[in-house]
Amino acid sequence: MPELPEVEAARRAVEEHCLGKKIKKAIIANDTKVIDSVSASDFEAALLGKTLISAHRKGKNLWLHLDSPPFPSFQFGMSGAIYIKGVAVTKYKRSAVNDTDEWPSKYSKFFIELDDGLELSFTDKRRFAKVRLLKDPAAVSPISELGPDALLEPMTVDEFTESLSKKKIAIKALLLDQSYIAGIGNWIADEVLYQARIHPLQSSASMSKENCATLHKCIKEVIEKAIEVGADSSQFPKNWIFHSREKKSGAFVDGKKIDFINAGGRTTAYVPELQKLSGNQAAKVAAEPRKKTSKRKSGGNDDTDEPSNKEEKIVETDQLKKGPKPRGRGKKPPMKRKSDDSDDDEAGDDNSDDDEVQKKTTKKTTTKQAKAEKASKKKVQSSQNSKKPKKAK
Repeated sequence: MPELPEVEAARRAVEEHCLGKKIKKAIIANDTKVIDSVSASDFEAALLGKTLISAHRKGKNLWLHLDSPPFPSFQFGMSGAIYIKGVAVTKYKRSAVNDTDEWPSKYSKFFIELDDGLELSFTDKRRFAKVRLLKDPAAVSPISELGPDALLEPMTVDEFTESLSKKKIAIKALLLDQSYIAGIGNWIADEVLYQARIHPLQSSASMSKENCATLHKCIKEVIEKAIEVGADSSQFPKNWIFHSREKKSGAFVDGKKIDFINAGGRTTAYVPELQKLSGNQAAKVAAEPRKKTSKRKSGGNDDTDEPSNKEEKIVETDQLKKGPKPRGRGKKPPMKRKSDDSDDDEAGDDNSDDDEVQKKTTKKTTTKQAKAEKASKKKVQSSQNSKKPKKAK
């Protein structure tokens, strides 16, 4: 999925080639799943004759400032991309369109032609992106609910260290939280933790000041390097775990084996030899006895959702102890969050990290309603039990 570097590269391509030009043609797809809360015809009418003044980004969101509102806003989702036809040279590789390519693509959701003949298209093959028309994109969700941008509004080392000391969740999950830092997705989180030699499941609050400072430095370096090469992954440094993380089995980086676990609800690549749990978490893993796992009779493949190693089990146990106790009988455990902008391209992976920010508001209401329903059911059951006649001895 496009993360901060990819979206920033798109913004820069638009800034370099499209500003100061007037929109003379617009075609908006009739796709209500992607085009949010506005008809295609109204969207097109709002764009025609407008001049592009500037291009803005926060986290993984991009919006175009025109000479008058409303403004088009793009939440890239899993496969959103900006393409520009007629641009000879740009570092953003997706901007280049070959003469043999279909144009505009059948996956185009937003297409404009400018007064000099240059054409721009936003495409989304998997239809998990959102294209909106807003009076002030930065003032409304999801952009208004994002944390500081990882590139434009970085915390100081001291601020970062202090904030981590107050967070008891695993560091990988925290980095994916767009309300904490905006722009970091799955591949960046894996990369910065590998470069910093920090275990993805390490509790944020337990990290040493030295580790916090190293992670702060790695976040800056990885993002800046990715942007420097226009988000062209083929030019990423050879010692990055990025190049091997999608292989899944038999993956190595610098001769060291890569393992895959679940962290923050996402498939996570890390190197056990270099990224070790520390402090109390390390002591618990060392004390945990090795248990033999029985294979299924049918073929020996145990495809369960249970933790794949001791470290995951230790972290899950700690989280359960710290979490609230379940109320009432038969309460189901919370559903695992689906990976959003998955680089792993897994089926059914339809939620982005930005979507999680939006869901937090509705989650509170849903929880209250669920509790009220359970309380009502308890009263009914209690009333029915009291009416039942007692059995004769």
